[in-house]
Amino acid sequence: MTDRPSLSVGEVARRSGVAVSTVHFYEAKGLIEGWRTAGNQRRYLRKVLRRIAVIRIAQRAGIPLKAVKAFLADLPLEAALTGEDWRRITANWQAMIDERIRALHQLRDQLDRCIGCGCLSLADCPLRNPRDRLGEEGPGARLLDGNP
Repeated sequence: MTDRPSLSVGEVARRSGVAVSTVHFYEAKGLIEGWRTAGNQRRYLRKVLRRIAVIRIAQRAGIPLKAVKAFLADLPLEAALTGEDWRRITANWQAMIDERIRALHQLRDQLDRCIGCGCLSLADCPLRNPRDRLGEEGPGARLLDGNP
C-alpha cells in the first residue's frame, strides 16, 4: 500500500473533524484500517474519510458502533461508499432509529409516574422495577439494605 496516495493520522483527523485519538479508537475497534510506513508512521487511504463520515452520522443517530462495524465489514476497505451502499445502510438503520424514537417517547410519557415517588418502586413502574417485585416487600431501597 505504500505506493498509493495516503494520509497521515493527523491529516485524517483534520479533514474528518475528529481528534487523532478518535482515529486511533476507530482503528482499534476495526471500523477503519491503515498501515505503517517503513518509518513507523500510520497511513490511511483517502477513502477512510468517507467511512469516518458514516461512523459520525451513525453515532449522532445513536446507532451502536457494533452495528456500524457489521455494515462496514460487508464493504471492501479500498472501495468508496456508493449511493447504493448508503441506501442499504439507511434502510437498515431506519428500523433501529424508529425503535429508539419509540422507546424515548415511551420513556418521556412514563417518566412523570416516577418523579414524584423518588424511590422508583411504584406498584406499576415500567422504567426501573417492572412488575414491582421488590415493592411487595415494603417501601424503601430494599437492595441497598442488603435484604434482596
